[in-house]
Amino acid sequence: MLIAIFDLDGTLADTLYDLADATNHGLIKLGYPTHPYESYKYFVGNGVKKLCERALPDDKKADTDTLLGYFSDYYGSHYLDKTKLYPHMKEALTLLADNGVKLAIATNKPQDFARSIVKELLPEFEFIKILGGCSERPKKPDTAIISEIMAEVPDGNNTVFMIGDSNVDVETAKNAGLHSIGCAWGFRGVDELKNAGADFIAETADDIPRFILR
Repeated sequence: MLIAIFDLDGTLADTLYDLADATNHGLIKLGYPTHPYESYKYFVGNGVKKLCERALPDDKKADTDTLLGYFSDYYGSHYLDKTKLYPHMKEALTLLADNGVKLAIATNKPQDFARSIVKELLPEFEFIKILGGCSERPKKPDTAIISEIMAEVPDGNNTVFMIGDSNVDVETAKNAGLHSIGCAWGFRGVDELKNAGADFIAETADDIPRFILR
């Protein structure tokens, strides 16, 4: 069985602007400087608490939980203001599903937000699991999220791909013994993916089914 496990932010959907707006909203509430969108490409990837910590001034890291609260309140009402799927992503997922590939999502984004975004943007697709950051399991690159997905799949001759846009996703794949596909259009860029040792680099979404179904 072929299985494709996708990251969400920077992989399936461009969520950067809504994440940045929510964080900047909280920074303004706290009276701290905000950041341009480009900076958020390097703040995201390890969950929203780490995003908030990275966005704070060096001498204000103790305010991480407060900023996280402001972020969550704002993001809960604005997580789809600017978020959109990357070009040809629906076509790529359709081709995979039509060829019997099982789909799943493993993201460090809070699980409730992840499921809401997927429900809104990809309602026509069936996923084995849509898992995100929560208190019950450690975040990627820990493999707990992968193990939970694979528990839903019959044991056998499975070939599994982890598709993501950052070194976190490549490291997760390595830790779990999966094939990795790095997404060049994501937040971190090709150099990070190559340096992390991605097995394949997808220049566009159309490359994903080509690598998996080869």
